[in-house]
Amino acid sequence: MPIFALDKEIIFPPVHLAEPDGLLAMGGDLSVERLLMAYRNGIFPWYEGDTILWWSPDPRFVLFPGELKVSKSIKPLLKRNEFEFTTNKAFAQVIHHCKETKRPGQEGTWITDEVEKAYCKLHEMGYAHSAEVWKNGELVGGLYGIQLGKVFFGESMFSKTSNASRFAFIKYVQLLKEEGIELIDCQVYTEYLESMGAKMIDRTVFMTLLKVGMS
Repeated sequence: MPIFALDKEIIFPPVHLAEPDGLLAMGGDLSVERLLMAYRNGIFPWYEGDTILWWSPDPRFVLFPGELKVSKSIKPLLKRNEFEFTTNKAFAQVIHHCKETKRPGQEGTWITDEVEKAYCKLHEMGYAHSAEVWKNGELVGGLYGIQLGKVFFGESMFSKTSNASRFAFIKYVQLLKEEGIELIDCQVYTEYLESMGAKMIDRTVFMTLLKVGMS
């Protein structure tokens, strides 16, 4: 199938037209309107060089908050309160740390200056949220994503010390469950998130759940 080239018009092709690897379209911009339309339609951006690529993989990797798994080794950490947990206290710092973190097998990061600016704008408008983990007053871990309706779209996380990002993820998922979030989009498979309960579901199922969560 052809890769759709986006222009100034804010529109996306149906997700079933995506390539087998999930690539649906390229180009366009990271305006608030386009980003919100993308997420509402099961699409997310990922850069390759200077080009914005738009994806909707099948199957989709998700976590249902009620299925969160907390390992025996982590439970004592949660009880000790070794870290301080906050939300939306340092969004700009969190996304910047995610941008700067070196990851195994990746030469760079998809979080460009443009991405950083766009998501900070989404945060200012109340769509993007962060969870932070602090130790002795220093930001040592966290994550950020987009919340629309009863769905949270996870974007990236970072950790500067052992278990900080895991602590942030577990605490935030527990909080999201309390707030009525029904679905967490993890986008693509990682063994790390699978160990905490995330699983693959068919894209058609994901789209149905997304529609319900947005209603």
